[in-house]
Amino acid sequence: MPKFSNIAAYKFATLTELKSLRSRLVGLCKEWNLKGTILLSTEGINLFVAGAPEKVELLLAELRNIPGLAELAPKVSESDHQPFNRMLVRIKKEIIAFGVPGIDPAQRTSPKLPAKMLKQWLDEGRPVTLLDTRNDYEVKLGTFKNALAVGIDNFREFPAAVGKLPAEMKEQPIVMFCTGGIRCEKAGPFMEREGFKNVFQLDGGILKYFEECGGTHYQGECFVFDQRVGVDPSLHETDSTQCFQCLTPLNKEDQQDDRFVVGQSCPYCFKTSEEQQAVNLAQRQEAIRSVVTPLPGSQPYDNFRPINVPSHCEGMPLLDFLNNILPHIPREEWVRLVAQRLLVNNERQAVAESQQVHTGERYLRKLPDIVEPEVNGNIQILHEDEALIVLNKPAPLPMHAGGRFNRNTLEYILHRVYHPQKPRAAHRLDANTTGVVLVTRTRHFASRLQPQFERDGVEKVYLVRVQGSPKEESFSCDAPISAEPGEVGSREVDMEAGLPARTEFRVLRRNVDGTTLLEARPLTGRTNQIRVHLWQMDLPVCGDAVYLPEKMLGETQTLGMGDAPLCLHAWKIGFVHPLSGKRMEFVAPAPAWAR
Repeated sequence: MPKFSNIAAYKFATLTELKSLRSRLVGLCKEWNLKGTILLSTEGINLFVAGAPEKVELLLAELRNIPGLAELAPKVSESDHQPFNRMLVRIKKEIIAFGVPGIDPAQRTSPKLPAKMLKQWLDEGRPVTLLDTRNDYEVKLGTFKNALAVGIDNFREFPAAVGKLPAEMKEQPIVMFCTGGIRCEKAGPFMEREGFKNVFQLDGGILKYFEECGGTHYQGECFVFDQRVGVDPSLHETDSTQCFQCLTPLNKEDQQDDRFVVGQSCPYCFKTSEEQQAVNLAQRQEAIRSVVTPLPGSQPYDNFRPINVPSHCEGMPLLDFLNNILPHIPREEWVRLVAQRLLVNNERQAVAESQQVHTGERYLRKLPDIVEPEVNGNIQILHEDEALIVLNKPAPLPMHAGGRFNRNTLEYILHRVYHPQKPRAAHRLDANTTGVVLVTRTRHFASRLQPQFERDGVEKVYLVRVQGSPKEESFSCDAPISAEPGEVGSREVDMEAGLPARTEFRVLRRNVDGTTLLEARPLTGRTNQIRVHLWQMDLPVCGDAVYLPEKMLGETQTLGMGDAPLCLHAWKIGFVHPLSGKRMEFVAPAPAWAR
């Protein structure tokens, strides 16, 4: 099997006409069947390339003809296979990303220490600090004996790591090293600028040291950035591999660990199901934070509210149709909206008064420059799996679009966070009610969970603080509740036409201020059921702006961020999981008013 020549080389030099140079190199490498990566920048070149030895030499000759690259000196090793999958030639701002202005290795670098000189120093036991400038995952595979690793995940973190080095090191001799030497070209001048007085860089890096000195004073192997992963001091490929997930290099011992599963995990990134869920939830919380900072409805936007044409309005003039389905809005208002081009068709084009409408058409009322009231975006995810999302809803936060709220809603936020999925809540809480909410990931799982709510198979427990003190420790209410909303969307007890409803209550604590903390168990699921039943019994919920004492009704539907909270909290929920069939229970931590 033919041998492949592997070269690693860099040179800091002022390069120009990078686009034409890139085009020429792409063509030549393709012609010579070379693979790897060449980085071009105005500051120089950095390359890792492999191919037939004679073709690699042709590439080196081509590069050395470029002004500034005549002294390009590669580190060479051999392999029995091509370690690269493709050939990339890229133009970059830097050939080694550092991000610190004013460091120009083409003009000046720290003194270079030849590999054989470093070996001699170490043989003699000369006092010197060996500083490994590489990333932690590279150091793991091998480094010089007693070397000090700077502790970084990428080279851009090097400047901050230098700031944490002991002050006394500024007076000590330091020999820094990396894989091939390129990182030290920038690291050395930076350290000198920071006050380190005696800094050397290992010329050619670890690979050059292996080539000239073997493995003396070195432990392990050297990580390389190709499919070989690691090479030993004789520059031959080792048995090391790399984790597909976290990219950590893995030696033979690592690969024998039960936690190493090819393409999935290794001892360094393996997580139990509980640990993985914690990671997933943390990522999801960060996604929610990004969506609600700022709140999606806080910036002015044009809102379009749909108006669909039913069959009984077929052929009507536009204004007649609007008066027919929305009789509470004066005809003069529709005339004004049409004149101001605030009524449009489904293609967002303005429509005329005389236009006839047809069954199935959709018109849109444009509400320009909408800014929605502030809501509480502190949504906490308690659990998620492939079927469900269980969350602790804050307040005030409407669950669905309506009234003044379109984007500042739980539904809109979840759709943004879980895109392209469109999660849907399996039940509702009032905008002012906090606590546990079940949300299904897909329509399929919604269809499997929803019947449990319809047949009252879901156990719900609330915490509620009321004004007054009930006579009994346990009591219930069976008053039927009206099906149709009244003022500000309120419901009331309707003994004649109301829907059957039952709520059981238990006293948890009687407070010195005359309020009482109750546990409430709604055995049916009517709108505002707990609030209406307590209101009916002259025990209105603290902070309720609708169901006021003495059977009065308020005028505020959704509380503001600065208002006193509604003291109603969906505390626990129990149900059968729609996928596993197991009984599950979730608890949303009690709010401050209940603790």
